[in-house]
Amino acid sequence: MQMSRKIAGFLVGVAAFMIFEWINLGFNLADGHPTSFYVVHGVLVAVNILLALVIGTIGVRGLRGLRGLGSPRGPRGSSDPRGLHGPAEGVQRPKV
Repeated sequence: MQMSRKIAGFLVGVAAFMIFEWINLGFNLADGHPTSFYVVHGVLVAVNILLALVIGTIGVRGLRGLRGLGSPRGPRGSSDPRGLHGPAEGVQRPKV
């Protein structure tokens, strides 16, 4: 599946906002709360920064034109223009 550059840029923007916002929240937690408050919010900050990194990676890959994780095609301009690495043994490739 490919995504448009607009969607990829949106994902990168959302990821940057999430990282900024959650790090800012982490620094702005006021003192005087019970320990459980800080544990819960620390977990929330960590999980949301991890999600932002994943979303940002997907967005950057979309902007670069990569097809995704484990794609046999690889980046643009690969040596195989159709993205095929040869047929499996005993399989005939259709004539185009």
